[in-house]
Amino acid sequence: MTEITLQLRHEDQTLKTATSEARTYLAYHKQYALGDYYQVRVGKAPAYVWVQLDASVAPSLVYLKQATWDFRIPFNLQKEWPYPDGTFLGTNHYAWVRVANEDELTVSRNLALNTYDQHEASGAYPHASANAETRDELVFYAKNVIDGVIANEKHGSYPFQSWGIAERPDAELTLDFGREVSVNRLVLILRADYPHDSYWQEVTVEFSDGSSEKLELKKTAAPQQFNITPRKVTWLKLTHLVKDQDSSTFPALTELEAWGKEAFAK
Repeated sequence: MTEITLQLRHEDQTLKTATSEARTYLAYHKQYALGDYYQVRVGKAPAYVWVQLDASVAPSLVYLKQATWDFRIPFNLQKEWPYPDGTFLGTNHYAWVRVANEDELTVSRNLALNTYDQHEASGAYPHASANAETRDELVFYAKNVIDGVIANEKHGSYPFQSWGIAERPDAELTLDFGREVSVNRLVLILRADYPHDSYWQEVTVEFSDGSSEKLELKKTAAPQQFNITPRKVTWLKLTHLVKDQDSSTFPALTELEAWGKEAFAK
């Protein structure tokens, strides 16, 4: 069994801690302060860990490259907010972590999903990043496309957060898996706040193995699925985004799914 520790910390101070074999939790009955963060430590890294740090943010299976991972508690300091009202607020908090079971790692799943991804790389994967994000606002960060929320008929605050490209024609988004995975299907959900939004007619997907595929997109709110040549990769990138020549200047992406298995799974 793998020992796992969950701590709530502020700078170098430990506010609360719990350690157990394979799984543990924390209950905290105070308001969070700006600068508080959760720290997960595993006895052996790399490790696959299930995590849920707030009741309103769904659990995620994340891959930890290192033995320690920090999740900094976000605060609503901008006019729009990519989480449900009340997230990380109040005085009654419950967080838990557990080591993933082997059978959970051998099934086909959406390998892009990480509801606890952060704007900066933190050592927990998958992780989404981009060279352009509209006005550096939380509701337009790249990480929004792997949060599992598919609402796309509007833009802005939860549940309509998305990846906004700041009108950059050279915008790119990278999905880093942190390890080798086997991918065979992609799903893109465009933000469809039409006519405010435009859309991309074509997207090129580059892979870490040096290969690439072009995806032809439609102007639709529905998920667009692409069965791709199966390949083992550590990352993929959306690039060469070809915008439709309509009157809107705002193409955007609501969700990106990458379906497949861990590279070691049969």
